[in-house]
Amino acid sequence: MTALFALATSLLWGMADFGGGLLTRRMPALTVVVLSQTVAVVVLGCVVVATGGWSEADPRLWYAVGAGAVGPVAMLCFYKALALGPMGVVSPLGSIGVAVPVGVGLLVGERPGLIQFAGIAVAVAGIVLAGGPQLRGAPVRRRAILLTLVAAVGFGTVMTLISHASTTITGLFLALFVQRVTNVAVGGGALYVSTRRGAPALPPAEDGGFGVVRAALPALAFVGLADVAANGTYSIAAQHGPVTVAAVLASLYPVVTAVAARGVLGERLRAVQAAGAGLALVGTVLLAAG
Repeated sequence: MTALFALATSLLWGMADFGGGLLTRRMPALTVVVLSQTVAVVVLGCVVVATGGWSEADPRLWYAVGAGAVGPVAMLCFYKALALGPMGVVSPLGSIGVAVPVGVGLLVGERPGLIQFAGIAVAVAGIVLAGGPQLRGAPVRRRAILLTLVAAVGFGTVMTLISHASTTITGLFLALFVQRVTNVAVGGGALYVSTRRGAPALPPAEDGGFGVVRAALPALAFVGLADVAANGTYSIAAQHGPVTVAAVLASLYPVVTAVAARGVLGERLRAVQAAGAGLALVGTVLLAAG
């Protein structure tokens, strides 16, 4: 069951990332985050009421609050990086966030083995190669790499926190609801501050304005629900089997994003970028398997 839920996680996260990256090319990233997560709040609220999830409230929900506070920052950085592209490079680099659970293990007394050290070296090499000539080129490419690394740390933190937020299915629904409410609160606050400083919350009028957002509502709903479902399936996978197995399989989501970008957008990577992206994935697997 662990493998099944973890693979479902990789599929859901991969498609949510692809959809979020596409939407961010048409509207501000903060708007994508807030609207997609608002849909998730509404749906999860109904599920919690229907299942009686409120009875599962306990101090573990603070893990969900923490995940909800970190999540919007990670998603914002990642969606911006995906919009800058290429997705086939950005998405694999985002997967190295699995190093965060490894770091947590160190803090509680675990010691990395040879495989984990190898994973760190391989992942760093992948970062350098994935940036490749673009690190010496246009600044926007350097920005995409930096945004992706910030997002990776955030995603790893969310994975660590949400896996401790509940022990039952109904409790998981409540934890995911609390996480998403916090997402909307933090993301909404950032969007308010951003608009007060003059940044647009909607696409320019000449590009369609609110009409673009209205037309994108089904896609926004898909992104929000796929993301929350992925968090749920990962939590179940981590609770019912070895976390290393769950983390390895769930970390394959960049492959889904890269395949979608190749099939839908026709993205082609330079050889050095493809090699770097591949090394980042290999490093991710080594880190989790160590």
